[in-house]
Amino acid sequence: MNQKSKTIVFASFYPKKEKNNEVKEIILAMIDPTRSEKGNEIYNFYEVKDDNDKEISFHLFEIYKDSAALDFHRNTSHYKNYRSKITDLLDRPIEVKVLTSINSI
Repeated sequence: MNQKSKTIVFASFYPKKEKNNEVKEIILAMIDPTRSEKGNEIYNFYEVKDDNDKEISFHLFEIYKDSAALDFHRNTSHYKNYRSKITDLLDRPIEVKVLTSINSI
């Protein structure tokens, strides 16, 4: 399968103390509208917990048909709304990595 033209994004979120649920709810609200975008192929939401079973970080794994589909996503009202709400709830800026495939299926 040729993944060359696909745009893969890995985004990480590190909530401030006591803000885990708010951050989680904001990201959860992004799932349906993003998955319904024509150019979105995968929009999966994950968490990493510490030994005390407390959420310490959230992660999105996203695949778009191409870079134009990612640009479209970043210009939607749901994207702009989530970005405006989530920033103040995080310990540090969102870490966004756009990945380039070396060998993937």
